[in-house]
Amino acid sequence: MDTIASLFSFITTPVSWVIVQFHKVYGALFGDNTGWAWGLSIVSLVILIRICLIPLFVKQIKATRAMQTLQPEMKKIQERYKNDKQRQSEEMMKLYKETGTNPLSSCLPILAQSPFFFALYHVLNSIANNETVGVINQSLLESAQKAHIFGAPLAAKFTDSSADVTALEASLTTVRIVTAVMIVLMSASQFYTQRQLMTKNVDTTVKTPFMQQQKMLMYIFPVMFAVFGINFPVGVLVYWLTTNVWTMGQQMYVIRNNPTPGSKAQAAYLERLTKHVTSHGKTRGRGERAIVKAIVAKGRDRNEYERKFINGLSKAGLAAQADGTVLKGEGAVATVAEDGTPTTAGAPKRQQPKRQSKSQRQHGGPKQAGEPMSLEKSDEPEDEKPGAAKKTAQKSGGGSRSKAQSGQRKGGPQRPKSPTKK
Repeated sequence: MDTIASLFSFITTPVSWVIVQFHKVYGALFGDNTGWAWGLSIVSLVILIRICLIPLFVKQIKATRAMQTLQPEMKKIQERYKNDKQRQSEEMMKLYKETGTNPLSSCLPILAQSPFFFALYHVLNSIANNETVGVINQSLLESAQKAHIFGAPLAAKFTDSSADVTALEASLTTVRIVTAVMIVLMSASQFYTQRQLMTKNVDTTVKTPFMQQQKMLMYIFPVMFAVFGINFPVGVLVYWLTTNVWTMGQQMYVIRNNPTPGSKAQAAYLERLTKHVTSHGKTRGRGERAIVKAIVAKGRDRNEYERKFINGLSKAGLAAQADGTVLKGEGAVATVAEDGTPTTAGAPKRQQPKRQSKSQRQHGGPKQAGEPMSLEKSDEPEDEKPGAAKKTAQKSGGGSRSKAQSGQRKGGPQRPKSPTKK
């Protein structure tokens, strides 16, 4: 581990300088030799580093969203080559290359803060070995060695011997209890962070290698922290526990306010958004407008939760616009059915006519409600019956035919005779 830390010695001086500057501030409040002064200096270092990494975190979110937009294409590739895993992997890599996406983008924040982590480890390890490092001189070295966090020295480790711990004016039992509790908290926070990402913010309709990677990291990282944590000084455990808590809170904020399409987090977000928009009649902030704009632009490609959101607005007499705003609709409002086809809210469904029975067809159709069914012959005159009318037309057919042949019209002007050639 010392070899790895020495590789990042180029950043040791900047890290030690930042710690010393924070120590001057907290030392004036709590005392130079207290664990609060040195512990809060390490926590402040973490916060400063994570603030500087926010642009990288935003880039990570955009890359993750780009991966999510490719999920329909990934699903097609999986269905097309479901019996050929090698060809499936080749097509996936080809898709990543064509779109410029990287499935390993979620590891960028961890890789970016690794130099600071190993530099801090090198600083604290030098303090434990009674060696000056960076801008930490002999007086600051003695002050850091006297600092205790919950009774455990800043530079003590779980694997230290009793003699090493006694030299730092502490007990071995206290050091091991404090370090064990911090290792458990560090592993638990890392596991919860990955778990909420997998259970709440992932589109479960499409299984991709990216999801398998995240699931694997969910179990690997906590084990790594538990194994390597016993060799970390208390100060490094404070650093890593703080950065895990920051990551967990940052991810909870993103999942709540900008969830992945098709995830459970999106269903909960759109449910909250529906209640707010229907009660106030408008969206609030650019974030909500951007999400509504993206949903409207999808059209028939909306998922189940997005269609439910559009239908909820329609039932409330509202309509989402292309710019992300919401306006009141007039009359019947267009909604979207489960299959993506547009329907109209409030419009009665067209009913198919009931099929008539054989007896109803023979008697000229169904009887009206309350009208008695009669089996007797009709009392209407013979001449008014359809059969009688037909017979009358046949009898008079000869006279009509002779008149038609003579070129005369009944009840109208006579047709002039055409001249004939003789």
